[in-house]
Amino acid sequence: MPTLPEGSIRAEHVWKRFRADQTIPELRAHMHRLRHSLSERKRKQYRWVLKDINLDVQPGGSIGLIGINGSGKTTLLKILSQVTYQTAGECTVQGRIGALLSVTSGLHPELSGRENVFLYGAVLGMSRAGVRKSFEEIVEFAEISDAIDRQVKFYSSGMTVRLGFSIAAHLDPDILMVDEALAVGDSNFQQKCLGRIDKIVRSGTTLLFVSHDLASVEATCDQSIWLSDAVMRASGPTKDVAALYRAAIQEEAGLIASKGGTVSVLKAEIEATDGGPLRTGCEFDVRLVMDAPESDDVIFLIGISIGTSFPIFVVENHGTMPAGVFEIHCRLGDLPLPKGHYSVWAGITGFPEGRRDPLLAWQPLTSFDAFGPERVLPPQGVMVRTPVYVGATWQLS
Repeated sequence: MPTLPEGSIRAEHVWKRFRADQTIPELRAHMHRLRHSLSERKRKQYRWVLKDINLDVQPGGSIGLIGINGSGKTTLLKILSQVTYQTAGECTVQGRIGALLSVTSGLHPELSGRENVFLYGAVLGMSRAGVRKSFEEIVEFAEISDAIDRQVKFYSSGMTVRLGFSIAAHLDPDILMVDEALAVGDSNFQQKCLGRIDKIVRSGTTLLFVSHDLASVEATCDQSIWLSDAVMRASGPTKDVAALYRAAIQEEAGLIASKGGTVSVLKAEIEATDGGPLRTGCEFDVRLVMDAPESDDVIFLIGISIGTSFPIFVVENHGTMPAGVFEIHCRLGDLPLPKGHYSVWAGITGFPEGRRDPLLAWQPLTSFDAFGPERVLPPQGVMVRTPVYVGATWQLS
């Protein structure tokens, strides 16, 4: 590969495999070893965790990696940061890498926080004078001034991740790689980290960001890659890739949920009460036709989601479910959503809640398009977890 500018990342046809797990019951293990020690050598079995991955990131780019657990996101980061190596293909990463791939990534538990700062700086190729220049800022950001001379093995997981991220983000890396480790921190620290990430990206640092929180990915990354079953399912602008990922999650959740419970859904409708299009601020009705094998005392749940099973809002009602075919009519006075595509979810649980398995598993029933103002985008580095629309009157005096 030709020499790339500092902060560049390029991966061409990267494949990675691991030895497949082999679990043999203990009582059978001895006979298994005897049988294969006298026969032909057992063929090694492997599983592919990355298949033909191509990636080209220019200096200053911000790339989000999304996908379910086991899709290969962390493995790709480890290959790019040279923690492990690809089975096939080529990778070129140009520049100093700051990586936080786990809570304890890059930290030695027997050393103090102070010693770890200087050790990590040395790993990145920085001089002691350079590390010393950033030291106070690192400690202040991590909020561990009282524990900086304590061994890291005595830190809580929150303190450890604060120190690890602060070191990785403050030692002037050309490339910053952050895995899901930030999820260990509290919400205030996550917000603080996103603000720091935004600042270093605007300064020209390249970012690779792995997270299951699509809101933080959308707020942080211009481009994203969706990995699924070891392959790259989609890549492009984060908004487009996240929409495809949400749709896939919704479809899979519906297939799984539809198999659970004893109540069947025969029909699901959502409409504005005035007969017009569904739009921001309008009154609307949700009608569900269901079939139950027997009467029961239950809690009905209806929610609106932007794609995943985590709802934007949920309403509930405690009532008696009749046997046979029945209809649920729920009227809501205000559709608090900006322009976009949404799903209606529903579930039925016994009363009191949790006394047994759900009678209708939480699942998507229908989808709709809402018309109205565009979603207000958050400032860079700020997460918006509930993208609702609230009307407001402003006055400056």
